[in-house]
Amino acid sequence: MALFKRTTAKPAVAVKAASGGAGQIGSFLGYSVGTAEERALSIPTIARSRSMICSLVAGLDLKQYQLVWNSIDEEYEKVYLQGEGWFTRPDPKVPRQFIMAQTVSDLLMYGRAFWYITARYSTGFPAAFTWLPHSNVETPNQQGPQWWGMPDEVEFNGVMLDTANVVCFLAPDQGLLYTGNRAIDISLRLDAAARRFALTEIAAGYLQQKDGSEPMTAEELGELAQGWASVRRESAIGALNSAVEFKEFQSDPSKLQLVEARNHAALEMSRIAGVPAYLVSAPTSNGMTYQNAQESRRDLWLWGALPYATAIAERLSMDDILPRGRHIEFDIDEALAQAGMMEESQADPVMEDQLG
Repeated sequence: MALFKRTTAKPAVAVKAASGGAGQIGSFLGYSVGTAEERALSIPTIARSRSMICSLVAGLDLKQYQLVWNSIDEEYEKVYLQGEGWFTRPDPKVPRQFIMAQTVSDLLMYGRAFWYITARYSTGFPAAFTWLPHSNVETPNQQGPQWWGMPDEVEFNGVMLDTANVVCFLAPDQGLLYTGNRAIDISLRLDAAARRFALTEIAAGYLQQKDGSEPMTAEELGELAQGWASVRRESAIGALNSAVEFKEFQSDPSKLQLVEARNHAALEMSRIAGVPAYLVSAPTSNGMTYQNAQESRRDLWLWGALPYATAIAERLSMDDILPRGRHIEFDIDEALAQAGMMEESQADPVMEDQLG
């Protein structure tokens, strides 16, 4: 499509990175994932929510338009223009899907994301970017977790960057690592408790001496319990003499595995991720289910992906990225058609209103 042809009148010039934090960009040995993010992504519900949201936004094309006043209809109309060369691959070294997915992930987790401009056109506008992991970026004048605007100071691995070459994306809300910190901690503790139960290879219980037998010392009782557990791990059969009896705890396995509490935790994880519970198979108390595949895709877009897609499109429409008066949006029409959410060349009016 002509929409994505590269412009030929604006050769790209690499941005110099001889000094400062920019010299560390691309040195992947210094890149890292934050501990808080690793903990959160170890929860299946959050990992699944992230995967669905990131893959949806990352699969969309970019297109550029200008608003023109229509005096007859008395409203603005979108006039689409030829796309910039970087629309198809913002970072020449990686697929567009990668850089977009990582950007959405940072917006979801931290509430903001960062790109660094690696090349510019002769006009001065950016021609290429690279993604900066949020865990490697610090903003001394904004400690978070609430981000009040674009940072005036940006450090990468502790070394200052030229903010003129930094593109900061701001999500519409705080990242889930901050808003969901308590819920994430509870979920991890519940999983750890269930794991301890799963690692127990024998039925929970205790050994008790029978009446009339010679009392055993604490040390002898400890050795007896240890030997019993060791034998039972290696074999399903164990042997006790007439003076000792094994008594199993009478408890519900579902309670020991905290099934109900972990199901509620999964529901909480879907809430903090902004994804409808049924999309991540989290049980709901009202028993509501969706049988319509189109409705489920619509819900994923509207409630999960749209806020982050809008944040990216609005930031890339600012005057330091494009000439004044030009705007960027994601091409949702083709994606919806492929997903069966609209007929050929017939967009869903709800989607159009949301993207408007």
